[in-house]
Amino acid sequence: MPQLPAPDYPADVRARLDADAKEVVARYPDSRSALLPLLHLVQSQEGYVTRTGVRFCAETLGLTTAEVTAVSTFYSMYRRKPSGDYQVGVCTNTLCAVMGGDAIFDELKQHLGVGNNETTEDGKVTLEHIECNAACDFAPVVMVNWEFFDDQTPESAKRLVDDLRAGRPVRPTRGAPLCTYKETARILAGFPDERPGAVEATGGAGPASLIGLKLAKGETPQHRVVHPRAETPQDGPPHDPSPSEHLSSNDAPQQTSASDPAHPAGPAAEEGE
Repeated sequence: MPQLPAPDYPADVRARLDADAKEVVARYPDSRSALLPLLHLVQSQEGYVTRTGVRFCAETLGLTTAEVTAVSTFYSMYRRKPSGDYQVGVCTNTLCAVMGGDAIFDELKQHLGVGNNETTEDGKVTLEHIECNAACDFAPVVMVNWEFFDDQTPESAKRLVDDLRAGRPVRPTRGAPLCTYKETARILAGFPDERPGAVEATGGAGPASLIGLKLAKGETPQHRVVHPRAETPQDGPPHDPSPSEHLSSNDAPQQTSASDPAHPAGPAAEEGE
């Protein structure tokens, strides 16, 4: 059976979205470059990218609905079904996992009675596991609508979701104040965040995240790097290899004995020798 055409938005909603979309498209020299923010815009209307939203983006940008759908299903930040006011994401990538992220995720599933990418019955919380969000120095990390909640434990994470469901005030560890997922989607579409305190709020990276930047600026003493094949004399100062001794993957291969004197090996013998 052929699929029925997607319905249009009500007239007042369509007029508002048309005005917003015009502002978004005007930022780009090529209109189709506005597709990502427009998907956030329609997501801010219903909390996920509906067939109506896909049709709106296609008509606005002169694309096919297949082209819009291909993009909206590629990126995980675009929802494909109704979800909660608060997207609670638990990082289960390597560092957060070994620091307790897996335990947090398992306990939240049991506490909320939902599985991955499922929503509580009251429509407040959608739980999901997420990949690295570049906050490894604060592991394990939980995110709510892409705001950071650092150094979490199963107990603190359960209090967090309980507060969200009860409507109690919740403050992220850093960054802007928390808002609903629909409000977040509008901000991601590129519209100003006009909430009190949002402009002044700033996040900050921890020391482990900043060490590379400090090294590049010379603010931290450089560690001496010794090439693994360089010999260090038994007496006298350690040998600092010259630039010519710093081999890279582009240098000619060395004999095995050069890298492992305890197990020398010459060229492979020809069969029959």
